[in-house]
Amino acid sequence: MSIQNEKDLQGILKAGKFVAKVRELLKLLAKPGVSTLELDNAAKLEFETAGAFSAPKFDYKFPGYTCISTNFEIAHGIPKKEIILKNGDLVNIDVSAKLDGYYADTGISFIVGSANETLHKLCETAIEGTMRATEQAFTGNYLRNIGREIHSAAVENGFTVIKNLAGHGTGKKLHEEPQVLVYEEKRDQRKLGNGLVLAIESFISTGSQTAYEEEDGWTLVASNRRGELSYVAQCEHTVIVQNGRPIIATL
Repeated sequence: MSIQNEKDLQGILKAGKFVAKVRELLKLLAKPGVSTLELDNAAKLEFETAGAFSAPKFDYKFPGYTCISTNFEIAHGIPKKEIILKNGDLVNIDVSAKLDGYYADTGISFIVGSANETLHKLCETAIEGTMRATEQAFTGNYLRNIGREIHSAAVENGFTVIKNLAGHGTGKKLHEEPQVLVYEEKRDQRKLGNGLVLAIESFISTGSQTAYEEEDGWTLVASNRRGELSYVAQCEHTVIVQNGRPIIATL
């Protein structure tokens, strides 16, 4: 969607503030010995208290209020009581919600407890890529420049991007046009319109460039050409395109 008036602006900002709050709460609660279902139950309480709807649950019938992925899972991980977090786990928490008719989407990858150097760098690169990309979200800029920054951050740090996963427009629906690639498609001549709402996200990998769906029909994983699983880190923010610096609704 594109922001048309003050009501739209405040609606996106309110939804963005809510999902960011849930994201940070779950990150704080993600300690060794805690199950991913316990984290999701904490999110459920926040949704119910705020009168918000979980976008994956209510729009796509996802079996959870949030997507919580661990280790070699990239995204859409199903919260389960059997998945108990331990020190050194790579965790991704993705929170998307509809609040008062407006959608916002955010996500972050992080390490539970202490991390090895590679995984720490992977998570930092995902954040770097997304933040560099958000700086390209200004009126009149080429859409492809967002993906250029994500890909550049990955390459500069010795990583790859998952090319068949992407960001997207959002606002009145969870997933709207345009698709926001994590690399630069030089043939794409589309420019960003003022007020456009985007979910900009990076998918930074230790080796693979392709995501695959697991047998559960939800969880995504990645492997390289040798069939070895790759770690992937994600960072996602809902952003409003405007003249000059964009508005990041989910900080």
